[in-house]
Amino acid sequence: MKYKKRKYFMAGRINLIQRSKIRELFEKARKMENVISLGIGEPDFDTPQVIKEAAKRALDEGYTHYTPNAGIPEFREAIAEYYKEFYKVDVDPDNIIVTAGAYEATYLAFESLLEQGDDVIIPDPAFVCYVEDAKISEAGILRIPLREENNFRIDPDELVEMITKRTRMIVMNYPNNPTGATLDKETAKAIGQIAEDYNLYILSDEPYEHFLYEGAKHHPMIKYAPDNTVLANSFSKTFAMTGWRLGFAIAPEQVIKDMIKLHAYIVGNVTSFIQIAGITALRDKRSWEAVEKMRKTYAERRKLALRYLSEIPHLKAFRPKGAFYIWVKIDPELDMTSEDFANWLLEEAGVVVIPGTAFGKQGEGWVRISYATKKELLAEAFERIKRAMEKL
Repeated sequence: MKYKKRKYFMAGRINLIQRSKIRELFEKARKMENVISLGIGEPDFDTPQVIKEAAKRALDEGYTHYTPNAGIPEFREAIAEYYKEFYKVDVDPDNIIVTAGAYEATYLAFESLLEQGDDVIIPDPAFVCYVEDAKISEAGILRIPLREENNFRIDPDELVEMITKRTRMIVMNYPNNPTGATLDKETAKAIGQIAEDYNLYILSDEPYEHFLYEGAKHHPMIKYAPDNTVLANSFSKTFAMTGWRLGFAIAPEQVIKDMIKLHAYIVGNVTSFIQIAGITALRDKRSWEAVEKMRKTYAERRKLALRYLSEIPHLKAFRPKGAFYIWVKIDPELDMTSEDFANWLLEEAGVVVIPGTAFGKQGEGWVRISYATKKELLAEAFERIKRAMEKL
């Protein structure tokens, strides 16, 4: 029997989503030899052994079945304990949902809180997923610029000017990807007050909270606007667990209930034995000792990167106090766009950096450099960049 060839059509919403420029550059680099990547935002460390052993034990102990949709109760209790210990914030475990990384946590927040006719204010530059999540939720997108003269922090006065009757949510991400900027307490409190005054939600994405330098502090937004904040977080960066896909969200009672409903039909539950490993990550002092070793290593690499960048012509670095990125300005006299420069550097020096426009229009004239790379490779990459730039 012959079947007639059928023409297939994709759902229109899929066409709204843009492919990440970060991935496009990586694919180009993969076809080349002797390339050093300063592009990907992933720790180059292995997951601490104590966490891996906890996952193996959990498997042997039979944690191979479904869990409650919101997550294993003991794990949610461990997350609540963590916020009490580190930030003196009381969190009800019932207000926590365990997610497949912070990616899912942010997606659930967008889908649960926004719909057509709502507006969301998203920083520019900002991590790539926020705009794409907003498109899927059919919300209007307003970009608030992060300016160098304001240390790439949201300006509360500018934020107020942008708010309309349609505004429903503000997105925040500190320590920041891509700039490495951190948030000061005064700004955090001001934005929290704005959210309360205008009855808005804050989606605060905080996965880089433990990678801080030069005395910088982290200020979780649930501390300043607990009834208005959806906090997304992840084990990926802190504990070098990117492949484990383990994250969580903290939100007000009704919001968390709605997020759990959606999560139940998307994921069901996060892998059971990985949640058990998450308990060890939070409660075992050996895992925190490993985190501090990672932070110190990042701090050394950051110094090395900033030293090199201070000597390289035509490039000027913003001095970051968080995450593991450096936001680097390209000399306007080179007359190169961010994408042109990133492609030129790949061809000329065999080094991957991410064009600033991958994170928004305000990123034009900048590139993001990740120092989540071994010191020897980092030094070699900067030597290559320096030789290439000296030819211009």
